[in-house]
Amino acid sequence: MAPIPKMMKAIQIETTGGTEVLQYKDIPVPTPKDNELLISNEFIGVNYIDTYFRTGLYPNPKPMILGREASGTIAALGPQVPGSLGFANGDRVVYMGTSAYAEYTACPAEKVMKIPQGITSSDAGAAFLQGLTALTLVEETHKVQSGDWVLVLAATGGVGGWLCQILRAKGAKTIGTVGSEGKVDIAKQQGADVVVVDRPGQGDVLKTVKECTDGQGVAAVFDGVGKDTFERSLECVARKGTVASFGNASGAVEPFLISKLSAKNAKVARPTLFNYLFTREELEHYSAKLFKMMMDEKFSVRIHDTYPLADVARAHTDIESRKTMGKLLLKP
Repeated sequence: MAPIPKMMKAIQIETTGGTEVLQYKDIPVPTPKDNELLISNEFIGVNYIDTYFRTGLYPNPKPMILGREASGTIAALGPQVPGSLGFANGDRVVYMGTSAYAEYTACPAEKVMKIPQGITSSDAGAAFLQGLTALTLVEETHKVQSGDWVLVLAATGGVGGWLCQILRAKGAKTIGTVGSEGKVDIAKQQGADVVVVDRPGQGDVLKTVKECTDGQGVAAVFDGVGKDTFERSLECVARKGTVASFGNASGAVEPFLISKLSAKNAKVARPTLFNYLFTREELEHYSAKLFKMMMDEKFSVRIHDTYPLADVARAHTDIESRKTMGKLLLKP
């Protein structure tokens, strides 16, 4: 392997704000501490949560390097990395952690997974966080059963596309919403059975839900949009169903009276992926399941675009536009 340099390029922010706060600069390559791996990043995932840290919706100490996931190769092992994890220099790996918007990242070894043969590094980088989010939503937040009707908002988005594919593999029936006619066929290819263009004067999501379910509503709503759609999601869910509000693309959901849930004995969840993958055993279980489904079901890994690391501002602008389809990646 090439020698590890002393300095690297990274995206750092010192204050919150718009894309103008994203600084492309030279900083020292981190030294892996106890139980850490130094990873040479090859493909870095861009996720909507990155914009929350940039804008200050999710407070975090500054300065900080953005980024929650990447794929690459192990450049060095820090002290006391457990041999039971089986890591070696040069291994192809994917991880979820922090400070991924950089050429190198020091990451706790317990948060890193080897990429199996048969899956490319770009596909692993594109699939890991969003694929695991979708998988844990349908396994943990609401255990979807074969034959269930489910509503997925933003069905061609990063998590939405994975939800549609996984739900199809589970035998569920999916109603997907999209923002334009141009996304309808893509949502159907991803696995949505019924697709609604969710724009004023074009599609009536609640009407479609009632028509598909004989007025009963869906067993689960997977809503990553947030403020603009939450009340409608409560209307769409069936008796004893679940509204999983897992994102804030339109803003944070406003406070509501919990007594509203009693009309249907409905449940509302606000899950985060990292609390489903808190232990090494949970990460290994769901990673293995995702990788197996990707290969066995021949899932489509839709990559919207791959941007140079220095062009991160354009990537953030694109993801915030809510017009992208699939994963956005950065390449150092």
